Amino acid sequence: MNEEFGKLLSMMEYTRMTTVAEVKNLTAEQLDFLVNEDANSIGMLLEHMNSVEKAYQIDTFEKREYTEEDIQMLNPGLDLGEAARQQIKGNPIEFYLEQLEQTREKTFETFRKLPDTWLFEQAPFWDGEPANNYFKWFHVMEDELNHRGQIRLIKKIMRMTSSVI
Repeated sequence: MNEEFGKLLSMMEYTRMTTVAEVKNLTAEQLDFLVNEDANSIGMLLEHMNSVEKAYQIDTFEKREYTEEDIQMLNPGLDLGEAARQQIKGNPIEFYLEQLEQTREKTFETFRKLPDTWLFEQAPFWDGEPANNYFKWFHVMEDELNHRGQIRLIKKIMRMTSSVI
């Protein structure tokens, strides 16, 4: 493993380890809990994490725009919203953890084949501004960290307002 990839992988692995520790014992009912009618459930957030990583695999590994087929595969987890509330529910934690593991395995397998210089390749990103692959994959990890914070908040709300936990 190259030095820069080693740094990125260790951060991504730690982030994932702490996310899994936060959710691994949740029931399907807990994973589906909604704070209000417009909220995201923990299951939805886990699905979103998976969809974000898949989206960045397409963007950075395949270096292409998303096709209609890609968008259908990534959603409703990527966009979330009402469609996700209707479709992402009733799954046990093993369902989400298996998806996250399979997607991460593909990411790491691809990382192992790339030189460190790939991390510093730039391409247009938000609003057409250049960003390198290192930043893009940092953003995947950052997104997971942010949503893990939401998961912790949802769990606290469940404890305060419901018999779900």
